[in-house]
Amino acid sequence: MGMIKNKRLNDKIVCSDGFTMSVQANEYAYCEPRHADAKVYTTVEIGYPSQREELLMEYAESSYNDTDPTDTVYAYVPVALVYAVIVKHGGMISGRLPNGIPSCLPEFL
Repeated sequence: MGMIKNKRLNDKIVCSDGFTMSVQANEYAYCEPRHADAKVYTTVEIGYPSQREELLMEYAESSYNDTDPTDTVYAYVPVALVYAVIVKHGGMISGRLPNGIPSCLPEFL
């Protein structure tokens, strides 16, 4: 868990197959709306996934698209796609998502 100017960052998401990623939404992240504590976000920022995830590649910072996709951020990722990535990896076993994204716990898949 980190801090940005006194704002708490979400703990990284850990999926049941071991896949991890950071999912952030605040005034410093690539998200919509671009402020902290929105009731619902339509897009969020994903950072530093533990492995290449094809569903996310079109959102990678362009300089990293062909190099190391685990060492970059993914801007303005639609929340429905975040949910799809979590489902693909067997559901979320720990971490915290921004408001408006269902948790997708493994027991409900």
